[in-house]
Amino acid sequence: MPSLEELNDPRRQVKLAPERVFDVSSTDYPGVYPGEDNSWDLQRFQGKLKVQIQRLSQKTIELDLVGVDASIANALRRILMSEVPTIAVEGVYVWNNTSVIHDEVLAHRLGLIPLSIDPRALSDVENGNPTDKDTIVFKLDVTCKHRPKAPKTATEPEKLYINSNVYSRDLVWEPQGDQAERFAACPPRPANGNILLAKLRPGQCIEMELHANKGIGNTHAKWSPVAPATYRLLPHIIIKKPIPPELTDKFAKCFSPGVIEVRKNDRGEKEAVVANPRNETMSREVYRHSEFDGMVELTRIRDYFLFNIESTGCYPPEDLFPEAIKIMRSKLHTIRRAAEVLKGVTDDAMQE
Repeated sequence: MPSLEELNDPRRQVKLAPERVFDVSSTDYPGVYPGEDNSWDLQRFQGKLKVQIQRLSQKTIELDLVGVDASIANALRRILMSEVPTIAVEGVYVWNNTSVIHDEVLAHRLGLIPLSIDPRALSDVENGNPTDKDTIVFKLDVTCKHRPKAPKTATEPEKLYINSNVYSRDLVWEPQGDQAERFAACPPRPANGNILLAKLRPGQCIEMELHANKGIGNTHAKWSPVAPATYRLLPHIIIKKPIPPELTDKFAKCFSPGVIEVRKNDRGEKEAVVANPRNETMSREVYRHSEFDGMVELTRIRDYFLFNIESTGCYPPEDLFPEAIKIMRSKLHTIRRAAEVLKGVTDDAMQE
């Protein structure tokens, strides 16, 4: 966490007034401040850049990205959503479907099931010819039947019938080639086995073969590895004047729970202090009360991004951000090579 002095730097702050937001654009570039050279410098950038994980679970990660421009943070967010590859059902071969759901609708539902498969273990399909190197095969074969000796008073389908509901856990992986050995440690499966796909009644059945391939969210949302990936700027609350003791409780209620803490000072009087600004939603409720005029200023830190990334299950959440950085680096490498080629062409033309 940056020091209070760093956060109070007005050049880093986005100001929130009662009815508008200003100082939105960055000013750390040459020509803005007389006598200052704000040209981009690698060492200065490395000194400011920080990435800190705040919370990590099986599905989500919250991290702070500090010291970059909004264009960089937004590029990483967009890459997370649309360019990090995953595995999803692309081909659906229907052998039999007597349920009430049309083949096309059911195929669409199957395509949206997040699959727990490491996409780094598969290659892209080439020339439309699937192989065991680029395709994962699942079988779905479910038939609904009457449940023997079902209670006569039962009315719930789950008690009356067998396989009345078809879930994503009913997908059965069919290893191809050497996939049984390659995926022995982590067999392909749906990331969530409780996704309801269809409802059946006795005599109805679904028999299908599913082919899952590698793709990116830019092609179709089913290949997006996150749900969602968002960021917001760090809230920063500046108490410019002490809040009168009789108004501290009302002042605390103007913010989200836990943001303002009311304590007793050395004189035994109540005082309001900023305890956890990260939880603030910036509702600007405090500006609606005239008794607090001039006492508080609401800002956000322009280069301090609070990322919240939720994985669909294809990747561990801690792997998503590094994957996005790898893709950004490859893009920059492509641009660099193109610029070098263009520079070479220009130099040759000048020599001629």
